Amino acid sequence: MSQISGAGVVITGAASGLGRGLAQRLSGMGARVALWDLDAAGLARAAADIRERTGSDPHAAVVDVSDPDAVRRAATEAQAARGPIDILINNAGVVSGRALVDLTDAQITKTFAVNTLALFWATRALLPDMIRRGRGHIVTIASAAGFVGAHRLTDYTASKHAAVGFDDALRAELRRTAPALVTTVVCPFYIDTGMFAGAKTRFPWLLPILKEDHVVERVVRAIRRDERRVLMPFMVRLVPILRVLPVPWFDRLADFFGINASMDDFTGRRGPTSFISS
Repeated sequence: MSQISGAGVVITGAASGLGRGLAQRLSGMGARVALWDLDAAGLARAAADIRERTGSDPHAAVVDVSDPDAVRRAATEAQAARGPIDILINNAGVVSGRALVDLTDAQITKTFAVNTLALFWATRALLPDMIRRGRGHIVTIASAAGFVGAHRLTDYTASKHAAVGFDDALRAELRRTAPALVTTVVCPFYIDTGMFAGAKTRFPWLLPILKEDHVVERVVRAIRRDERRVLMPFMVRLVPILRVLPVPWFDRLADFFGINASMDDFTGRRGPTSFISS
């Protein structure tokens, strides 16, 4: 069981959405929280809100998680400001919401830099100290897109498949080298944070757009219970099993549930031509 009260926690993408919600919740539970984000204004608002709500004083740092040198510096600063880091939540993410032929080289590169490579930079910066202390929990916020693709999500889906694979291999590696450490991968359907504004579902009772507060509580529970994988809602748990079907059958099933049309009306926080961050 991972203890939250008194634990040092780093959360990437903490200025808004799920990252901000997790920062508020964990601070309220007594964690020593460090917030990382590239959005300086949003980061300041998130830190001020935490101070007002919980009375705690989070460490906030403007960090480009796609820059390994910046991440290493931020990790050193977080450890100096908040002591040993026990929990890392790799939450930062971006989505373009465009068809492959409409994506620029820069957009594709940014998707992988933030959604995939940043996992390596943040984890490598903090993992050695966790291993030395024999205590640590690495949380990777992936997506249901880590198991199934959809129109206008080629870059995002590929990056989240990689995130799921990252957690899989890291878990296996730590079982041999540092068995006291825990990893958790979280794969939710769309969340109502604004990152996927306009995304839709054909059967809300089966595949609902998830409420941010619900996802926050589910992630916190997974941390406390050392759960290895969180797929939500329940329907997402069936996707890995359904992948054994012949590809045409699986594709028709995905079409029936509206997955391939779910991004047709996507706008995101700042409109369809912008990158939307978590």
